Amino acid sequence: MDSLAKVSTKGQVVIPAELRKRHHLGPGASVQIFEYGNLICLAPIIADPVEAAWGALPETPSLADELLQERRKDFCDEKSPL
Repeated sequence: MDSLAKVSTKGQVVIPAELRKRHHLGPGASVQIFEYGNLICLAPIIADPVEAAWGALPETPSLADELLQERRKDFCDEKSPL
């Protein structure tokens, strides 16, 4: 997406709404500003990537818990007389 923006007298630039939505930049969002050759780049900052990703996957039963439960059952079956 190509857009044009003007720098205000205060040095402010408005990021187009479509880009803000696509990159989840709401009011108060932080961005990193850096130079890359003759370009000025903005990159969204995610405070804690793990926290940001939390809940992205559906909650499923823990495979480790299922395995432990099976092993406990096997152990109990071995100890009980036939």
